[in-house]
Amino acid sequence: MDKDRIEGSVKQAKGTLKLVAGKILGDAKLIADGEADKAAGVIQNAVGSAKDTMKE
Repeated sequence: MDKDRIEGSVKQAKGTLKLVAGKILGDAKLIADGEADKAAGVIQNAVGSAKDTMKE
């Protein structure tokens, strides 16, 4: 498993936590940060997946 996939999954989880916290607190900036982290995690995970596919 590529390190990008691991880091991407961590970013997605972090983004989800920020998103939920932002919704609970009604904090628009926290919601936006959570969505951005989640999107970055998805992209990084996809890059890692592509690297894994290239290695095979």
